[in-house]
Amino acid sequence: MLNNLALKKDIKSFSISPENFTGEKGEGGKAIQGSASAAAEGLGQGWKVNPYIVMQPNTTAVLADVKGQGVIKHIWLTDNAAAGRMLLLRIYFDGCDVPSVCAPLSDFFANATYEYRQMSSLAMCVNPKRGLNCYFEMPYFKSFRVEVEYVGGLKPCNIYYQIDCEEKAIDPNSLYFHAQFRRVNPLPYKENYTILDGVKGCGQFVGTYMHWGVKNDGWWGEGEIKFFIDGDQEFPTICGTGTEDYFCGAYNFDVNGQYTEFTTPYTGLYKVGTTDQIYRAQRYFDMYRWHINDPIYFKEDLRVTIQALGWRFDRRYRPLQDDISSVAYFYSDTPDAGYLPLPDWDFLELS
Repeated sequence: MLNNLALKKDIKSFSISPENFTGEKGEGGKAIQGSASAAAEGLGQGWKVNPYIVMQPNTTAVLADVKGQGVIKHIWLTDNAAAGRMLLLRIYFDGCDVPSVCAPLSDFFANATYEYRQMSSLAMCVNPKRGLNCYFEMPYFKSFRVEVEYVGGLKPCNIYYQIDCEEKAIDPNSLYFHAQFRRVNPLPYKENYTILDGVKGCGQFVGTYMHWGVKNDGWWGEGEIKFFIDGDQEFPTICGTGTEDYFCGAYNFDVNGQYTEFTTPYTGLYKVGTTDQIYRAQRYFDMYRWHINDPIYFKEDLRVTIQALGWRFDRRYRPLQDDISSVAYFYSDTPDAGYLPLPDWDFLELS
């Protein structure tokens, strides 16, 4: 990408934030009254008067509502309440009445729990203390709208955010970005976990984030991931060899008898939940795999599953009944491909 920086381009840069809700030219930092009015008292206009929005429980805020043609390049967001799955993210493209992105905000940014670990990857970054970043490109031909719903909370939540965009003519073959969230708790015995289903159209699968809560002793990641492409029925076209293999690790992520966290540009086991604290129920694992150099292409439909599989004492496989959730990231030629409504807060809640 560095060699692309020296080329002349017909692009208008803008960003949406509480200091410029519309992204219009020359309209940033003009608030006279805002969320930080008390802190800016005596300084006047232009001195960080409205750097965040305040959301009340059980309300929805429109973070951005933009008309035109271009690409979302980067989203940064944080909150002051460690709200986790109480914040629900929805992104709509080109006037579609169902969202292309529909996920708990924390899971969308590959960070289901707010126990901090550094995550350094090309598509997502989680930076100190709760700096959530997404770098997936999101093209739009006519418009986009970003909404956050605050559910389950008891007190106001401050949200800081910036959505960095390019206004430009985009290729007519540009695809819509999608994110589909799922959770099963517990996974029924001998059932496969579905990462993605219901996708129609032509596109490519570009990533998986998984939050895996283990409910048994022993190794839990023998299961194979399977990609059912363009009409595959009982058997898939692509079949993996194990959970840690799909996330590009090996042999249980075990170094010297310990799970070993790692974060790389394309893949990582970046969070291993601790179990030595009082009142902690189970060990959990956060993993990501970005198919940036190796997208999974489909022309008609796509379904993705993974097995939850461990070991019995006699070295036979043991189907597990774990608490598993995931976000599947993909592009499609239609904005309403794969839409799945979110479950209610009582089911979403982790902690």
